Amino acid sequence: MTTEQIRFCALPPRPIPALPTGLSPDHLQALVQGRSKWVNGTVLHYYLFDRDTDGSTVQLSDGSKRFVTWVGGKDQQDVVRESFAKWKELGIGLEFREVSDRSEAEVKIGFMDGDGAWSAVGRDVLQAGLNERTMNFGWDLTTPYGHTTALHEIGHTLGMPHEHQSPFSGIEWDENAVITYLSGPPNSWSKDEIIFNVLRKLDPAEVSGSAWDPDSIMEYAFPRGLIRVPEKYQDGLRPPGTISALDAQWMLTWYPALGPQAPPELTPFQSVPLNLSAGQQADFTLTPDATRKYSIGTFGASDAVLALFENVNGELRFVAGDDDGGEDRNALLSVKLFKDRHYVVRIRLYYSAASGQTAIMYW
Repeated sequence: MTTEQIRFCALPPRPIPALPTGLSPDHLQALVQGRSKWVNGTVLHYYLFDRDTDGSTVQLSDGSKRFVTWVGGKDQQDVVRESFAKWKELGIGLEFREVSDRSEAEVKIGFMDGDGAWSAVGRDVLQAGLNERTMNFGWDLTTPYGHTTALHEIGHTLGMPHEHQSPFSGIEWDENAVITYLSGPPNSWSKDEIIFNVLRKLDPAEVSGSAWDPDSIMEYAFPRGLIRVPEKYQDGLRPPGTISALDAQWMLTWYPALGPQAPPELTPFQSVPLNLSAGQQADFTLTPDATRKYSIGTFGASDAVLALFENVNGELRFVAGDDDGGEDRNALLSVKLFKDRHYVVRIRLYYSAASGQTAIMYW
């Protein structure tokens, strides 16, 4: 058993979606994989906690309490900024913007020492309250491993799970050794945390593709003595700590670069058929000719995410969204739109019973 001491990302438990019974395997996979992914073209705004009052009170073993700040130094914050830029350099269709007002942020990042490194996965970040973190960094990010940690946690925010939990990895653990190792310092995890973050295999429906990528940025580096099979990793698994070629491939599959041409315009009361496959997306613009309340909805046998953005000085700001995934209804928005303002509607399909059986309209 190794004496290497590696600190790992510990994901918070994810809410379990209520899905109907009797779904086909393809339908189930589309819903499970898609629930963590963003609508392509989304601008993710991130906020770095920066006030002395930002933090939480923790109780010490002697019963006393101590305030622990969530604020990180500029050197730590700069690593996070650089890591967002590295993901964007892949050419993905998402955008990242740092904001100084947490009320404008979907992603809220703290630097609480001793609280580990973790992030909510994908759109789960939207469930956090105004003054809650969706991501934390609990150790120095300026080291090579710190840079890897920052890329890894942002990967979770983009919807990526832990790679070593892939059902296709073929990993056979020495479970007692894993529990002994991770229950000790510096991780000091409970058995439930160890099972959730390491030993538990993901359902195949949760995983894109059918291959394991040991070089993924989402793969832990494991010391010797924890893995029995594959034999080549008995002496340890040490990924390079960078975004792998497969990571980039899957990111560009889910978030392809947006084309230079403006999306087509939606006309009131005219439905537009959508010839989309699972995971594909269609974008439209609309410019209301009157200020009033409008409805924007999908029709047909499909599961979809529908999102509305307003173009504000060249930047798309989220207005409203609806997700009908796994529900016996269609996505529908009821919102007040303003005359001559410019909006973009994005619809991402989880699943459709057949191509061409989905349509969108606003009225």
